[in-house]
Amino acid sequence: MQNAHAHASNRATLYRMVLPDHVCPFGLKALDLLTRNGFDVDDRLLTSREATDAFKREHGLTTTPLVFIGDRRVGGADELERWLAQRH
Repeated sequence: MQNAHAHASNRATLYRMVLPDHVCPFGLKALDLLTRNGFDVDDRLLTSREATDAFKREHGLTTTPLVFIGDRRVGGADELERWLAQRH
């Protein structure tokens, strides 16, 4: 069971906006941070303004991205950067 828990802590879910005319730079930053820190990333793209707005309403956000590490809600790119810095 210990290995399953360790594996879960290396799993990240990233919700980020990727529209035909705009890719969120903070989403790209979060993806890069997660990848460089060895996380297995479930990269979930919000591909329309409507999907992005609905997601933000559902999660009480004003911006994207939103990162979860395992079941823990970390936040956006800046929160992720701080969270990663505290791990080391």
